[in-house]
Amino acid sequence: MDYLSHNISINLRRIRQSKSMSLEQAAEQTGVSKSMLAQIEKGTANPSLGVLGKITSGLRIEFQRLIETPREDFCLVKPEALVPTKEIEGQYRVWTCFPYEDTRLVEIYRIDVEPGGVYMSGAHGENTREYLTVTDGELTVECRGHVQRIERQEAFKCETDQPHIYRNEGRARASCFCFFLDYK
Repeated sequence: MDYLSHNISINLRRIRQSKSMSLEQAAEQTGVSKSMLAQIEKGTANPSLGVLGKITSGLRIEFQRLIETPREDFCLVKPEALVPTKEIEGQYRVWTCFPYEDTRLVEIYRIDVEPGGVYMSGAHGENTREYLTVTDGELTVECRGHVQRIERQEAFKCETDQPHIYRNEGRARASCFCFFLDYK
């Protein structure tokens, strides 16, 4: 299930339940069949814009409420469950732990750089700051003409509106967590 279908599934159920409506009542109110509403809530249907329009009109909600990222009170990210977002064998691997979302202006990545490895990152846009904490090994970060060596348990901050480079000049894998903050 893609993220948009997932969002609609969770949001529709939450909105319907917050209005104390059964699926039957929601079907009457929206003109969308009970079975279609159930499939949407299970994430097994791919509703058309027309169906979504009927739902938003019938429930008297804005379309954005159906597609927005649902609130998550808790979320545990296990490294073994993640698939690298970017990877070059023998150089680096990047995992997205928490992606940037419209309602949350921060994203968190885990980056491993192999000994002698280099990871070249593009600019992240204007008004973007990176906070980096090295958990293992040591990294050298080059950004905006500044070169900084960061050792285990040290934290570093830089503006990342320009390309920047992570280098592992050590003999062991270097790992870090990067927090990107968009401060518009």
